[in-house]
Amino acid sequence: MTEQSTSITAQRPGSGEMFDRIARRYDLLNRLMSLGLDRGWRKQLTASLETGPLNRVLDLATGTGDVAISIARCYPHVGVVGLDPSSGMLGVAEEKVRSLKLSSQIELVKGDAQSLPYENDSFDSVAISFGIRNVPDRALALSEMVRVTRKGGTVSILELNEPGGGLLGRLAQIHVHHIVPRLGAVLSGAKEYRYLQRSIAAFPPPDKFAEMMGEAGLLDLNTRKFLFGVACLFTGKKR
Repeated sequence: MTEQSTSITAQRPGSGEMFDRIARRYDLLNRLMSLGLDRGWRKQLTASLETGPLNRVLDLATGTGDVAISIARCYPHVGVVGLDPSSGMLGVAEEKVRSLKLSSQIELVKGDAQSLPYENDSFDSVAISFGIRNVPDRALALSEMVRVTRKGGTVSILELNEPGGGLLGRLAQIHVHHIVPRLGAVLSGAKEYRYLQRSIAAFPPPDKFAEMMGEAGLLDLNTRKFLFGVACLFTGKKR
């Protein structure tokens, strides 16, 4: 696991240090709180990357490595870099990668999405799942993602959102606003998961975030909503 310096503040909610404290239970909590649907959403993210030739893919906010592993399995010839600010999460990811014998295909790096340690046009595609809302300067992170993507390459972003209206949408809102933070806090023994609901509420609506992607230099924008808008997959191509 290669380490890069970061500017993450230790006490900031959503920082790498916050996720260090919940790294060992992160996967279990995600399965329980999403009712297992997060796996399918990540598969959709992986599939969205294949819009051109793929040789090298960057997975930001790789966490415990699920998306990086999914990409490696789906595209065996592709080299994957998984970058995350949390040493604890990367430690779990490294164990997974090693047990699956994918170490030659997946490189894990500690780093900050706002200051990527790569040259322009370094990757064929860039992905980030459930991580962009934790970045203090989202516009800067988007700019960095576009910078390191080759021309015509795909940027795919999977993120949680405020659910839509209607009865089922309202039930989804109750789940996100009340059940998720309480379940996470109980199961993890950490108050950090109460941050989840607040971070979702503070995230821009899908149309506004798509506008931010366009302003960062992405074209052919597409937004796909899952489960009444609980999660959205945003995709775009570099100009």
